Amino acid sequence: MRIDTLSPAEGSTTASKRLGRGIGSGLGKTSGKGHKGQWARSGGGVRPGFEGGQMPLIRRVPKRGFNNHFNKDYSIVNLSILENFEAGSVVDIDTLNEKGLIKIVKNSVGLKVLGNGQLTKAITVKASAFSASAKEAIEKAGGKAETV
Repeated sequence: MRIDTLSPAEGSTTASKRLGRGIGSGLGKTSGKGHKGQWARSGGGVRPGFEGGQMPLIRRVPKRGFNNHFNKDYSIVNLSILENFEAGSVVDIDTLNEKGLIKIVKNSVGLKVLGNGQLTKAITVKASAFSASAKEAIEKAGGKAETV
C-alpha cells in the first residue's frame, strides 16, 4: 500500500451538485430553486426561528425563573456521612469522592459540611465551608474543621 493509492471507501463520497449547467443535467434553468419567491432569490430565505411575521414561539411562551451567575455551588456532605470514617482520619473532597459518598457538582467551588446528624469520632475535616452547627459538632467531638 502506498499513500498515492489511498482513496475513500466505495460510496462514501458523493460529487457536489453542479447547478445551472444545462437542461440535460436536470439542474439547469432555475437550478433546483423552483420559480420565483423568497427561496429563489440570491441571499433568500429566513433566519432560524422566523415564523413568517407571526409572533414567534420563543416570544409567546412566558419566561420563568432566574439564574444567578454569582451563585456558589458546593458539593454537600452532612455529619451523618462523616460518621462512617475512622477516628483520627483526614477527610476531604477527594476522599469522599473516591468512596462515592458525595456527588461533585458541576462548576463546584468545593465542599460544604452541614450539621445534619451526629458525629462521635475525632476526625479532621478539610472543606471550603462549614455551617456553624457542623463546625461546632466536629470540634465538640474532638476533631478539627479546617477551611481550605
